[in-house]
Amino acid sequence: MLNKFGFKIITAALLAGPAISTSAVADSGPEIADSKLQAGFEATLLTDGIDIPWGMTQLPNGDLLVTEREGEIKVIRDGKLLEETISGLPDIHDHGQGGLLDIAVDPDYANNGWIYFTYSTEEGEGSNTALMRAKLQDMELVEKQQLYKAQGDSEKRQHYGSRIAFDKNGDLFFSIGDRGMRDDNPQDTALDSGKIYRLKSDGEIPADNPFVGDKEAKPAIYSYGHRNPQGLAMDPATGNIWATEHGPKGGDEINIIQKGLNYGWPVISYGVNYSGTSFTDLTEKEGMEQPALHWTPSLAPSGLTFVTSDKYPQWQGKMLAGSMKFNYLVLVTVDGDKVVSQEKLFKDVGRVRNVFQAPDGFIYIGIDGQGIKKIVPVQ
Repeated sequence: MLNKFGFKIITAALLAGPAISTSAVADSGPEIADSKLQAGFEATLLTDGIDIPWGMTQLPNGDLLVTEREGEIKVIRDGKLLEETISGLPDIHDHGQGGLLDIAVDPDYANNGWIYFTYSTEEGEGSNTALMRAKLQDMELVEKQQLYKAQGDSEKRQHYGSRIAFDKNGDLFFSIGDRGMRDDNPQDTALDSGKIYRLKSDGEIPADNPFVGDKEAKPAIYSYGHRNPQGLAMDPATGNIWATEHGPKGGDEINIIQKGLNYGWPVISYGVNYSGTSFTDLTEKEGMEQPALHWTPSLAPSGLTFVTSDKYPQWQGKMLAGSMKFNYLVLVTVDGDKVVSQEKLFKDVGRVRNVFQAPDGFIYIGIDGQGIKKIVPVQ
């Protein structure tokens, strides 16, 4: 069956059995109420000097590595930003919404030393998002290996994605936006972009990826029909991979990412064009997934993390997402595959680009134009 854009629709039943939510149309979810769970905590500025802090990760020695979108990895050591940045990065195409994007350490970093990052590049075919891993020697990246480079190009300077998450098996998930080409990329599994991908940590394609064996599809694709997923995290309690996704005007989403499923963009959406005109009259369609939650008006969801730290006992087990538009955090309570409630934290904290619970147990948030803030108990 072809959708209205002329692309093949592959239903969930052919790939992965029944989906989590296939029948009922999603509502806009529980109202985002002001939270009482913020009491006792404050978001304090750890360091400035980072303009667009896209991604963060923490090394076993406590160093925070922060990607500056314009093309630098900066280091925060003992609460202070080092003047020296990490060298050895590949060519970074700092272009519109592109640049140096997410960063993560391997779950087995203590033994293998691998650091993973995504970035936009003009190397190879077209300008698009790539995934690389490398090791850190002193302040230099060495043993660099490009694990994936999305093919295709776009004259639009937008929707590069991109987040990285590992599952319980150590497989690596990463997202790439539709590059602003909604009529072409998201629904066509023969094309990169508008997808969430899964690789082994060394870049190998898992044998059970849903499109392995399909000569017309990209075998790294795990799910498709995405617009611009900029939050990606694993629920440690269930192993579910959750994503937050930018809609157009309205229709931002939270989704559980499942093998081979189609998340509908742009055939179905709860949003409209930025001008207010409609681009689809559908909010549901057979074979396309409903979001676990959608936000209208759009809050521009950014980073996503699950809170497990005993430093925030009342937040444990909940998701924490950032809003770039409304300048707050959203604390989302989930029960398995359902969203139960959502609450605002730290109103007016700034344009939240990233949210990260570090191995040291603290939550760090990247704020555009400000730097890195740390959530700590009120003194």
